Amino acid sequence: MTLDRVVPGRRVLTTEIVIVLLLSLGQSAIYAVVSLAAKLTAGKPLSQQAAVLNASQSPRPYLDLTYQLLGIFFDLVPVALAIYLLARDRINVRQTLGLTAGRPGFDVGWGALLAAGIGIPGLLLVYVAQVLGLNARIIPAALNPVWWAVPVLILSAIQNAVLEEVIVVGYLITRLRSMSLPLGWIVVASAVLRGSYHLYQGFGAFVGNAVMGVVFALFFLRFKRVLPLIVAHSLLDITAFVGYQLLPHSWLTWV
Repeated sequence: MTLDRVVPGRRVLTTEIVIVLLLSLGQSAIYAVVSLAAKLTAGKPLSQQAAVLNASQSPRPYLDLTYQLLGIFFDLVPVALAIYLLARDRINVRQTLGLTAGRPGFDVGWGALLAAGIGIPGLLLVYVAQVLGLNARIIPAALNPVWWAVPVLILSAIQNAVLEEVIVVGYLITRLRSMSLPLGWIVVASAVLRGSYHLYQGFGAFVGNAVMGVVFALFFLRFKRVLPLIVAHSLLDITAFVGYQLLPHSWLTWV
């Protein structure tokens, strides 16, 4: 017996999307806007302020580790929710989102290519934006020098990649397409959302991540696979987080 696929109405889907986003990256976007407003009204140039990622949560190392791991775990819960909601409607999530392990060469190869193609121009854009006063100084990692810092930063990078690519690309595009919206608007919605939750870093980060969002959305629409995007995003964040943690900060500041 074959179960028919359930197609919820537009109102139901709109409500669902709003709830999922407000529990995840939509919430982050709202906080990012408030953070940017706070920086712009702080009485000093944006380029002289810092946007800190992966900060320590406690001076006690093992309590800090507990907080870090709990944060990574709970940040992935919206991914489980999104996958559950798609599966509830009898959508084959593994095939629809391209979360199968059957094409490792394709996933890793395209992931590495996307990471290189986006990462190098992205560094240039961040530099220009900060010189123009449009971006805060980004501090990718601010963990205390503890033995578990690098493994946690790698886990954090992978968590960021899974959360963003599954929600902003796989889930959101799948749901918007089922609402029969024009593909152009779907790509814009995904890209603007990606840029918006990076606004706490400044306007340059918004533009750079929105452009990345366009590329990633078009890739997903073409190949129907989110795994290469997770690989690319993980490589970008691991390089930034671990590199900042391990390399001399005086050298990184010059770069």
